[in-house]
Formats: sequence, C-alpha cells, structure tokens
Amino acid sequence: MKKRMARTPQAGADARKKELISLLRDNARPHRLHEVFSDFVELSALTISNAVDRIQYEPREARYLQIVQRYEREEVERFPRMFAALVEWMEEGFADNLGDLFMFLDMGDRWKGQFFTPFSIAALMARLSLGEVRAQIERDGFVSINEPACGAGGMLVACAETLHEQGINFQQAMHATAIDIDATAVHMTYLQLSLRHVPAIVIHGNALAMEERAHWVTPAHVLGDWDRRLRQRDAAHEMATPPFMPPRLSVEDAPVAALDSVARQIVALRAEQLGLF
Repeated sequence: MKKRMARTPQAGADARKKELISLLRDNARPHRLHEVFSDFVELSALTISNAVDRIQYEPREARYLQIVQRYEREEVERFPRMFAALVEWMEEGFADNLGDLFMFLDMGDRWKGQFFTPFSIAALMARLSLGEVRAQIERDGFVSINEPACGAGGMLVACAETLHEQGINFQQAMHATAIDIDATAVHMTYLQLSLRHVPAIVIHGNALAMEERAHWVTPAHVLGDWDRRLRQRDAAHEMATPPFMPPRLSVEDAPVAALDSVARQIVALRAEQLGLF
C-alpha cells in the first residue's frame, strides 16, 4: 500500500498558482492575456474598495460594470474563481504573489517593461531597513512605511513579514502609503495589502510631481480609523517640532517626503467628506 505524501505549504501554493493561471488563460482565449490579468486585478480591487469606501462607490461601481461588459457570462463567472484561488494562494504564507505571477507570465518583458524585485531580496531589504521598530511603535503607536514606486507591493508585504517575525501585529502597528504611476501596479498593491489586512493608502500618481490621479484605502485603513490616527500623529509631530527648523532632505529622501505630503492631503480631503462611519 502506497503512503500518501503529506501536503507541504509549497505544494499548496503551487497548486493555487496553477489554478489561477489556468483560469486566466481560459479567459485569454478570445482576449489578450495581459488585458485579462489587468482586468482581474482591477475588478478585484474595485470589489474590495466598494465594500468599505463609500466616498468613491458610485464611479467605481460604474467602472466595474464597464469592464465586465467586455466579457461573456462564462468569462465573467471565472473572475470570482480567480479571486478565490488568489486568496487561497496567499493563505500559504508571505509572498509577492501577484508580482511573482506577473513575472511568471512574462508580462514584465512584453508589457511596459516592468520588472519586480524577487520577494527573497525584498524580504532581506525589509529586514535591513526596518531593524528594530518597537521604540517607534511605542512612541507613535505605529510605524509608517512609504513606498514611492510600489510596483506590485512586494516590499510592503516584506515589511509586514518583518514585523510579524518580531512578534508585532502589523495589522495594527503598521501603516503603509504607496504610489505608482501604473494603474495595474496600483491595483496589484491594493489587492495584496487588502487581503493581508494591512492598513494602507495606495495612490495612482507620481510622487516626484506630487500628482494624485486616484487613491485606494484598504479595509484595514477604514475599519481601523486610520484617517484619524494619521491626523493625530501629524498634529503631535508638528507640536514637537521646533519653530524655524525645517528638516533637511537629501535627493534620496525627496520622493518619500513628496509621497508623505500627498498622503496628508488625501487624509485631509477624506476628513471633509462622508465616509463609511
């Protein structure tokens, strides 16, 4: 009698990845694969956003309907199955799932020349960059991480993993602000952070130009009342800053500082509008 092989986390992850790829390719028969992938991440992002961000509900619902009109009924029904496969894949552990999928399907080379950092390298960079963050969390209540060129969000996922390894609940003690000039990258980042319940603002725009075309707040951001928490943090820092002493910024710091400024404007704008609560 043959012994059954135990299911390993990697085997489970590979199975879910293969399932998602199969569904994407099924929908790509009458369409282009990169368009199906882009529509999948946008539809998923729209679905999550419309469940928590009432401020932007109507235009995003209209955008959802505009996308699905391009597909036959059987094809539309595959998108929720893709979402379920992605959720099950992400349950296998920390990884840049969508970035990995994007590169596996060779879309980085053939579409817009985008290439994403392997997650193992992102994880090493996160550990080296963050170090021990408990002191900052004790002071501010959380740690803020700004990513001015977020890609698929792999670096932010790696930061969440780093906090998890230190025994810190990143879902309560970490807030991310991310920006990218490419809409599909924004949707990938938003989707990965939302499904890991990372409080975050993901911005479609340009950090250097301080340009914001659209913003996406994750469920953890909304449910955790992070607009208020960020305003309180900023107010406390302003009171503690000595007068006539503006911080000196290097060239390397400029994109992060610009992104922080854009995020503050978004938080202030949202405070003036009706939200979920």
